[in-house]
Amino acid sequence: MITFTDKAKNKIKKLLSTRGGVGISIGVKTTGCSGLAYVLEYIDKYEPDITSINYGQNDFIVLVSKKNDVYLTGMNVDYVREGLNEGFKFTNPNERDRCGCGESFRI
Repeated sequence: MITFTDKAKNKIKKLLSTRGGVGISIGVKTTGCSGLAYVLEYIDKYEPDITSINYGQNDFIVLVSKKNDVYLTGMNVDYVREGLNEGFKFTNPNERDRCGCGESFRI
């Protein structure tokens, strides 16, 4: 299960109302010093399939591919402002460590 703070939910709803779409997909890709990085993409149209798990919220859909679910189970998504930067913050209990720049992680 993936959870979202109220700030993250509100930001996603706002972005979807401005941009359009029905939800987001969250996954990982191979990159960086430590090996993996989070990927968040918009879903314009929802088409159920057997390769994804729908962790839908009340106001939007959250899809995770079954192959990425093992990396993301238990993760919490927040939306934070730190200094001049703002964005989604992923807190994942499955992470073993992160690279020095914070862009990638290892499970």
